[in-house]
Amino acid sequence: MTLQARVFFALGSRLPCGLAPRRFFSYGTKILYQNTEALQSKFFPPLQKAMLPPNSFQGKVAFITGGGTGLGKGMTALLSSLGAQCVIASRKMDVLKATAEQISSQTGNKVHAIQCDVRDPDMVQNTVSELIKVAGHPNIVINNAAGNFISPTERLSPNAWKTITDIVLNGTAFVTLEIGKQLIKAQKGAAFLAITTIYAETGSGFVVPSASAKAGVEAMSKSLAAEWGKYGMRFNVIQPGPIKTKGAFSRLDPTGTFEKEMIDRIPCGRLGTIEELANLAAFLCSDYASWINGAVVKFDGGEEVLISGEFNDLRKVTKEQWDTIEGLIRKTKVTYNMFTRLTIAIAQVDRRGNQLPYYLI
Repeated sequence: MTLQARVFFALGSRLPCGLAPRRFFSYGTKILYQNTEALQSKFFPPLQKAMLPPNSFQGKVAFITGGGTGLGKGMTALLSSLGAQCVIASRKMDVLKATAEQISSQTGNKVHAIQCDVRDPDMVQNTVSELIKVAGHPNIVINNAAGNFISPTERLSPNAWKTITDIVLNGTAFVTLEIGKQLIKAQKGAAFLAITTIYAETGSGFVVPSASAKAGVEAMSKSLAAEWGKYGMRFNVIQPGPIKTKGAFSRLDPTGTFEKEMIDRIPCGRLGTIEELANLAAFLCSDYASWINGAVVKFDGGEEVLISGEFNDLRKVTKEQWDTIEGLIRKTKVTYNMFTRLTIAIAQVDRRGNQLPYYLI
């Protein structure tokens, strides 16, 4: 995978996994295919239909940043199909208009497009004024705009750092503060949702600006959940794991090699889909979740718990190897330290020429 020193915006589309390639996403993102899933994925098929009842958001206004493509487009499509009047914002007006027209024609509900660079607080202020003018105060605010790039941290320039933190952290803060102040003034409540990532909590090398900024977004969301609940506002976060998008994967994984490695460390055996994330987002923003506030929800097929567990790579040991190891353990009579027993057994198995995972050697 080639490292890129320039910024790219990973807001593409994502897809489901089946035993054979199949069409996905009925609201118009470019069709992608995947057939690299693990065998266990058959137990975790992604559902493509809306989870909530029809008209769950009738009379509601939803504002979505980064709403023209990828996850933002998927969430907008679902909210619109459930009755919401949606307002989408991003920097590219031509993309926004095309998305707004496409979703409106499919759902029958108006979708408004407003050009906005969330890094610019004045532009954000104007956007919020336009939002209230064309649709009213929002009941749902989804901070989805993001930017990312991969690079060894020592190669980062101050401008590279600033570009990402301005979009992810400052942009989210500018939108949240401006809308929040308008809601307080109007004595109206709303559900806020931020889309971050699983490495916001753990940290990650090679995406340090993004990890730092998204961790800040999560801290802000939890802080405001405590402070602004009295104003009728609640704040939640979704941490998505790998969801295949055209934009991100075409640059990060052009050969598909990294995708297979990602699936190998996801216990559910497949990548996530836009529809699944959109359903989760819709639920968290709905009245069905009115008592959920300050939550950070992992949406990763179990990836983080697998990579966090020190001994989880033992899943690569075959049944035959376990039989050999168990026999050797019984012979060693070392009974008090599991790690010592495994180390002795593994060393002996390895000397006999059996193949073991690198983690055990």
